[in-house]
Amino acid sequence: MILDIQTWWQDLEGIQKIYWVIALIFSALFVTQIILSFASGDGDAMGDADVSVDADEGIGSQYFTFKNMVAFFTMFGWVGIAGTNAGWNPAVTMIAGIMAGVAVVAMLVFMLNKMMKLQQSGTLDINNALHQTGNTYLFIPAGRKGVGKVQLKVQGSVRELDAMTDDDEDIPSGRPVKVTGIIGNDLLLVSKNLN
Repeated sequence: MILDIQTWWQDLEGIQKIYWVIALIFSALFVTQIILSFASGDGDAMGDADVSVDADEGIGSQYFTFKNMVAFFTMFGWVGIAGTNAGWNPAVTMIAGIMAGVAVVAMLVFMLNKMMKLQQSGTLDINNALHQTGNTYLFIPAGRKGVGKVQLKVQGSVRELDAMTDDDEDIPSGRPVKVTGIIGNDLLLVSKNLN
């Protein structure tokens, strides 16, 4: 078998050997990236496989990263092999390999940008509660004499937040209220007047 591989290798032209070396090396790196990303548990097909490349932040819009380089040369190598085996002109094969590599990188960048837009910060911005309606969870004493709690939907999830009121009467539990202001950085001002 080793003799067959040596014979096959010797029968290849110089450019074919280059494409095979590129394809095999970068395919091995690509498979390693995938294994490392799944082993790290983040489930991202191209995850944090840059562990060995400290702080690979890329340039600008993330075109120039180690992962993208591996994807580019993997595709470039395999298209080069296909082109030489099909008898294409060497220049056409080179251009086709470059175009295929750029297409794969563009697709990866597009997909990663879309995935980044799906991420949400779990940090609550209290200002997003302003003018929202909800219900009292714990009664709220009248005239800012004490703090109660309200339940309302903020940033896509139901939250329990501390609240006070300027109303002349206590607001009992279960009563609909509207957020009319923010006191400090974490306290809602509410009213039972929903207008």
